[in-house]
Amino acid sequence: MRLVTYNIEWFAHLFDDADNLMLDGKPSGRYGVDRYTQGRGIAHVLQRLDADAVMVVEAPNTGRKQRCTRALERFAAEAGLRTNIAVSGFATETHQEIALLYDPTVLTVEVDPQSSQETPGFDKSFLIDLDVDDRMDRVRFSKPPLELRVSTKEGVALRLIGAHLKSKAPHGADNAKDVVRLAIANRRKQLAQAIWLHRRVTDHIEAGEHVIVMGDLNDGPGLDEYERLFGKSSVEIVMGSELTDPHAQRLLKPREIVLPSTSRFYNPETKSYLRALLDYIMISHGLEAYAPRWRIWHPFEDAECYDNIPLREALLAASDHFPVSLDLELT
Repeated sequence: MRLVTYNIEWFAHLFDDADNLMLDGKPSGRYGVDRYTQGRGIAHVLQRLDADAVMVVEAPNTGRKQRCTRALERFAAEAGLRTNIAVSGFATETHQEIALLYDPTVLTVEVDPQSSQETPGFDKSFLIDLDVDDRMDRVRFSKPPLELRVSTKEGVALRLIGAHLKSKAPHGADNAKDVVRLAIANRRKQLAQAIWLHRRVTDHIEAGEHVIVMGDLNDGPGLDEYERLFGKSSVEIVMGSELTDPHAQRLLKPREIVLPSTSRFYNPETKSYLRALLDYIMISHGLEAYAPRWRIWHPFEDAECYDNIPLREALLAASDHFPVSLDLELT
């Protein structure tokens, strides 16, 4: 079985208000890429991945008229994908949903959000003292994680959680002091979300369930200087000792010369590209018995992706993130 997490940059811009796919020469949400080129690139990548399920981060919008699942299923039909059924959870406030496209002949999928006194539902509020002032702060997800109960045709039960943690970018800063203040506040909020998510993972593992957390955590050990104020990154908090991901674990070791990455961002000011490891598939230890194999489909770090020119160009056109796949021997 192959599972994939894929942050598709501004996928929503390829659909009109009635969720009709727009493949034309007009600009997409991708810098310097038109809608036709991005749409064709996404389709090519998803066809090549040939996954049993794809966690789509930054999926199309759900709103007053639009529906994320309808847009994704129309795209899947246009692209001829076998992952032709879509599910999503709580709608986000950002036009960037979290959704799963899956093959119904391989998997049975049910949206199954959880809630407890210690770990409230991801559409609710989480109370935590963020700044150690003996007062509880109220934290919410702008992008509530997607919680799924999944069963394979062979009868293996899985808990999938799709996540997109809030960015730490200091939006709205007017000066250098504001940048620092907002960056620290955003870091606190993101770490609180990570604690919240980890508690849900722990609940499932204590219940004896297989758990997979997949998505864009927008963070990693050593990613910025504010981490020193808090001691751990949100990636380390979510993973804890209960989950494993070989790419995340490489970041926890003494610094290597070359580290993996899952994203490539263009900086128009410096006219250069920045790379970062932001996307993960973390599994509970019980799944290690199923011969897990991870792969980052990076066109400049994976030799097969680079040598396959149509795939390389499609990956570069589709998004500023690259897919991460996990293969498990569940059959």
